[in-house]
Amino acid sequence: MDSVLLYVLGVVILVVGLAASIALHEVGHLVPAKRFGVRVGQYMIGFGPTLFSRRKGETEYGLKAIPLGGYISMAGMFPPRREGEAARTASTGFFDTLVQDAREVSAESAEGVGEDRTFYRLPVWKRIVIMLGGPFMNLLLAAVLYAIVLCGFGVAQPGTTISSLSECVIPASQDRTTCEASDPAAPAAAAGIEPGDVIVAIDGAPIASWADVQAGIRDDAGQELTFTVERDGAEVDLQVTPLATERYVTDADGQIVEVDGEPQVETVGFIGIGPQYEIVQQSIAEVPVAVGDNVVRVAQVIATLPVRLVEVAQAAFGGGERDPEGPISVVGVGRIAGEIASLDQVPIAERASSMLGILASLNVALFVFNLVPLMPLDGGHVLGAVLEAIRRGFARLRGKPDPGPIDTARWVPVTLAVTVVLGLMSALLIYADIINPISILP
Repeated sequence: MDSVLLYVLGVVILVVGLAASIALHEVGHLVPAKRFGVRVGQYMIGFGPTLFSRRKGETEYGLKAIPLGGYISMAGMFPPRREGEAARTASTGFFDTLVQDAREVSAESAEGVGEDRTFYRLPVWKRIVIMLGGPFMNLLLAAVLYAIVLCGFGVAQPGTTISSLSECVIPASQDRTTCEASDPAAPAAAAGIEPGDVIVAIDGAPIASWADVQAGIRDDAGQELTFTVERDGAEVDLQVTPLATERYVTDADGQIVEVDGEPQVETVGFIGIGPQYEIVQQSIAEVPVAVGDNVVRVAQVIATLPVRLVEVAQAAFGGGERDPEGPISVVGVGRIAGEIASLDQVPIAERASSMLGILASLNVALFVFNLVPLMPLDGGHVLGAVLEAIRRGFARLRGKPDPGPIDTARWVPVTLAVTVVLGLMSALLIYADIINPISILP
């Protein structure tokens, strides 16, 4: 029963954290919009029916039923119809109707408001600041959360204390985990090394980290080494001769390197020891590195999204295995959060750290995704402002009249298409996360 309650608590924490992230995203738009004098009619968290709202000044602040998004309503998001442009008629096409409806809604939001307080009348740089304010608020929040995780809680790293010993040496190319009579004995166990020993030095060279231990073994196959270990408060010297064995070649992220689909192997020294992991607080310098790595991973997922969605569909409808690094819906993230919270054998600090790490990754995803240059995403509005600046710049260079603002209302059909695609994508991911979810549990 306790595990069920913890699971529910994990989901609730995730939902509240996501709602807070969305709220702060919209604050990132709201603050510069008000600072630049734009009339903001609404600040809403969520979609659907309004659960609660209160008006303060000229802005209505509220919470809606579905906390999976948010928005602020600024006066004059789109410029009005140009003089001489045909008004809507009975024969107006569907997409033309969408464009004109968008203009009308924008015009209504600007009624009784001076033109200097409309969004489309702002200088380009101010519009860019407003639209980038939301994504960069998520980036800032991700950095704060990563700082808490890395510098406050710390990260599990292999230390110099020995946790486990291998009985024998099994080549990486062998698809088995149990020893056979023909397998050579592991050198560490044969030399008398025991779990709990702390490696102090190898051949007199001081050892400060597990990386030092690996470096002292890998290139010395067949050479006798003196391991100085601390045991029961005393230092003990043991003679160990690493055996040459095959191991998979890995990259900086620990992934197996493949060439033409074949995993690469290398011959290294091996003695058969495993480290005990310790929680180590990181330097603040590691925070931008972690955020940057996460941004790159999310960007790679978005860049390959069509292929990855096909893989998700195959897993959902064909029973294939889900890629743990692939796209996932908020339902799937909530499920993982619930699983983490219900791991009662894991210390509370580690579970809290993992939950904060998930929220940090979600904020990075919000940052990157909103920069995609398509309406209705923030990047689409930024693109419109940049193109307008370029067009006006060319007009000045050529001595032509100011062409005025770009009519981004004409992009509304694209907005509709993107919204439909995002809806279908969300439906697929939610279905996959229910039928064939990604899980951290064995």
